Amino acid sequence: MSNFLGIFLLTQPQGQGQGSPFTSLIPLLLIMVVFYFFLIRPQMKRQKELKNFRESLKKGDRIITAGGIYGKINNISDNVITVDVGNNVLLKIDKSAVLRDTTDVENQQQ
Repeated sequence: MSNFLGIFLLTQPQGQGQGSPFTSLIPLLLIMVVFYFFLIRPQMKRQKELKNFRESLKKGDRIITAGGIYGKINNISDNVITVDVGNNVLLKIDKSAVLRDTTDVENQQQ
């Protein structure tokens, strides 16, 4: 009985002709537009802001790395940053591992 019901629901009525192929694409296009504006575009904006932040780093800035290490920039070369993490301990990290500066964290704690 359920097979008959499924077949009956999938068939189109005999009196109507085939609709325009464009009308069947409208829901797909709407889904793509929603994905672009709510997922893809904001992600591209965040990546652009992070890239600009990494390019604007200079000696003396306080940063947080992707691994959660807090430090102060001691030296910057092309893609390598030397970070002072305290007690004259210097770490060399890749520039792409820097996530943000510590002023964001200090503002959140207050």
